[in-house]
Amino acid sequence: MVDLDGTMVNTLGDFAEALNRMLADLQLPSIAPQAIEHMVGKGSENLIRSVLKHVGAEQAEALYPQAWLRYEHHYLAINGQFADVYPGVLQGLQRLKDAGLRLACLTNKPLSFAQPLLAAKGLDGFFDCVFGGDSFERKKPDPMPLIETCKALGSLPVRTLMVGDSSNDAQAAHAAGCPVVLMTYGYNHGQPIEAVAAQAHLDSLDQLQHG
Repeated sequence: MVDLDGTMVNTLGDFAEALNRMLADLQLPSIAPQAIEHMVGKGSENLIRSVLKHVGAEQAEALYPQAWLRYEHHYLAINGQFADVYPGVLQGLQRLKDAGLRLACLTNKPLSFAQPLLAAKGLDGFFDCVFGGDSFERKKPDPMPLIETCKALGSLPVRTLMVGDSSNDAQAAHAAGCPVVLMTYGYNHGQPIEAVAAQAHLDSLDQLQHG
């Protein structure tokens, strides 16, 4: 099970572009990419609410439905254009695929955002299944998405590795009974990822060895 944002693809540019276009539509001040980085990882709904509060929007909750519609419109229009696959990801996925392992992409990103991004970056062919933040009733850090993904892969949690970049991934994996490996370059809410318990902390997905 491999996370998407901050694990396989650096999507911060996409987030910044779509969010700032949304804010402009709502006649609200813009937000710096550095501020967004700490808000990524808990799904688009949480991201939008955090951004609205950050820019000081009055009645942020009442504004949310309109904000979501504008964000969705802009994100789908630019999806992948301001994002880059991290070094070592293609090689790492190819190695896992060549080893005969079944792979799932498991992200908190809405499925309608995740699938086109994987396709745009040439990553979709590696995965037997793709699940987004709206595929199940709950999102990571709840263990439910991991447990359901293990079922889809036909694998026991104890034998299914979660590869992610944040404490969300680690919390979900620990609760689901899955081993977890964390990438050091992603988005972890502004906290050092090395402080989060995991089987390993890797600088590149290509360092992940099957064995």
